[in-house]
Amino acid sequence: MEKRVCREEEVGSYWEGLSPEILALIFVRIPQHEMVKSVPFVCQSWREAVAGPYCWADIDIQQWCRQINRTEKIDFTIRRLVRLSKGTLRFFSGYKLGEFGFSFIANAGKCLKVLKIPMSHVTDRMVEKHAESLANLTVLDISYCLKITPKGLETVGKHCKSLVHLRRNMPPPEFQNGHDPPAHPAEEGEAMAVAETMPALRHLEFGYGKFSDLGLNAILTKCKALHHLDIQGCWNVMSEGDIEQKLDMIKEFRGPWDDEYDDANPSDNGDGEKESTSSDDSD
Repeated sequence: MEKRVCREEEVGSYWEGLSPEILALIFVRIPQHEMVKSVPFVCQSWREAVAGPYCWADIDIQQWCRQINRTEKIDFTIRRLVRLSKGTLRFFSGYKLGEFGFSFIANAGKCLKVLKIPMSHVTDRMVEKHAESLANLTVLDISYCLKITPKGLETVGKHCKSLVHLRRNMPPPEFQNGHDPPAHPAEEGEAMAVAETMPALRHLEFGYGKFSDLGLNAILTKCKALHHLDIQGCWNVMSEGDIEQKLDMIKEFRGPWDDEYDDANPSDNGDGEKESTSSDDSD
């Protein structure tokens, strides 16, 4: 019994001696919404680590957001976690944010490099209000953000000059019959906004965009660094003229009718995850 007590004391003193930075590296494997609930109650050193910014420079709660699926609760949790980061926030991944949650992230986003907020209720007005605070972004995912229009994309491009990875996938349209995609008039606005304001892009996902060859040609002409392009479902694109020749210069290309990626480069995960916070950024 005495040996057991001694061993527990040794373990306790070991944890107490670790710095908050080291503890944060250990806690990274714990889901962050669980970290807030349980870790602070283990011991004083754990409580201090969780209360400091070291655990909150990278915040990934997308899976939790999908489970909760309630924007008001998601926004409340974002406010709490972002406050803990104390201005060190570099990476944020969430889902179905409201304007309040987006505003809170942007106001604390001076160091933010990666922002992933698919299906969020963010408007052009909020993008215009906060884009200047997001100037250091290198990776942005605003897929399925239906309230963002070409005007919002243009604002992002004008302020986020370091952006190299953009995800702007949109919902597939409903099929009118069993096989043929519905016909929609071409809308070039988003493609033109990307072409004119985001010349440094290297990785672009633009699934189910409504642009035609005109918009695609503008992107291929202006975005010289582009090496990954996904335009699955962009059925207005016909690749006529010299567009096909320009597409041959793209290292990884997924066309409007493609179902699967080319497996030529299995080492590339293609998702712009946390490695994108480095100076080499998104890919």
